[in-house]
Amino acid sequence: MICVIVGMAFWCSSDWAFADGPHLSSPSPIEFSARLLWKTGGRIAKAQLFVKKDRYRIEPLGGIRTDLGYAGVTIIRLDEQKIWYVFSQRRMVVSVPLTSEYVLPFSVQLEGETSRTVIGDSVVGDQPALLYEVVVRNEFGQLEGYFEWVDPQREVLLKLLSQDRDWFVEYHHVVLSSQPDYYFEAPLGYRTIEAQEAKVPRG
Repeated sequence: MICVIVGMAFWCSSDWAFADGPHLSSPSPIEFSARLLWKTGGRIAKAQLFVKKDRYRIEPLGGIRTDLGYAGVTIIRLDEQKIWYVFSQRRMVVSVPLTSEYVLPFSVQLEGETSRTVIGDSVVGDQPALLYEVVVRNEFGQLEGYFEWVDPQREVLLKLLSQDRDWFVEYHHVVLSSQPDYYFEAPLGYRTIEAQEAKVPRG
């Protein structure tokens, strides 16, 4: 669970995090839209995803539940190291510092990669894919294993699954196309609140 302090207010969100995935922060090498499917913490969630270089927009199915209401859109700005939660009913954007739990993998080449082995042909949904086994060295110097599915024609990441943790991310119906700049900006007329983000203490 993540809690955010907005001035003197305190609110929490338990519906959104990629805490078990690889800690990647590189911009996407391409612009695209896709249906996002991910599993973390034993739960599977779905969203619509729009990616433009160093920023991306996530529209989760059902929104993100917080103590301020439902945020229908989350915008990740790697260039500003910020996460923006957009609350349409309140006409408000809550901006918090970016943490690695909210960073998605987009590049076929994984950060810290030490080896890559081709396993063979596979599929992700109805999309033909080439399956790899990839080993990376994480930020703590430990080796981690992943299975990676790649679109062999477009060299696009379709799925990444951790061998060591209960985590995966998939991109379905990937459409390579230029994405509008306004997708990744605060909506006109919305006020933006800078907030601090803190983990909730256990126990």
